[in-house]
Amino acid sequence: MSISTAIAQARGPGRPRSLASEEAILDATMQILAREGYGGLTTDKIAALAKASKSTIYRRWPSKEHMVLAAFDRSPPLEPKNSDDLLNDLLDIVMQLVDLIRQTPLGGALPALVFERSHNAQLAEALDPVIERRREPTKAILRSAILRGDLPKNTDLELAVDLIWGPVILRTIFTPGDVSIGALRTLLAVVVSGLIHGPVPLRIGGAHGV
Repeated sequence: MSISTAIAQARGPGRPRSLASEEAILDATMQILAREGYGGLTTDKIAALAKASKSTIYRRWPSKEHMVLAAFDRSPPLEPKNSDDLLNDLLDIVMQLVDLIRQTPLGGALPALVFERSHNAQLAEALDPVIERRREPTKAILRSAILRGDLPKNTDLELAVDLIWGPVILRTIFTPGDVSIGALRTLLAVVVSGLIHGPVPLRIGGAHGV
């Protein structure tokens, strides 16, 4: 049974769900995840922080993985622009990502989720489609650039998103780094230039070799 099917079956018929209670539970999930990591996330702590009963939690989400997925998936989506200026469009969506990480519990929760995902197959099954949906707006910008002829037709979209997102996530979550507009514009200009011109052949050996 897939995670999504299990969620649907777990909700099933019954009393109408309280939206306020659900929001409080998911808020508590993200806060505890950000503060204490995946291992510190327990139903008792969530119930206490959300002022909800454990039976309410179990009735809505059959496992911790389902609850984490629901909490992660409710963070605001990134909205791609199509201004015919690739660098500005990428800068806009990257700034949205920076704001999302810095202004919501996602910034604290994401490292815990990534670590747990590496050895939790059920969480990986639930989380990977959510992360892929989060990457899609950046891909949409790149596809538009390809159609306009701003990027080569053979641009590797997965690699391009990795090159765009990787430094931003590193600078905002794992190491203190410059995520000012100027710094991000410079970073993205390097990435775009690399995507346009392709990899530079490496010289092996000789004066410049290793």
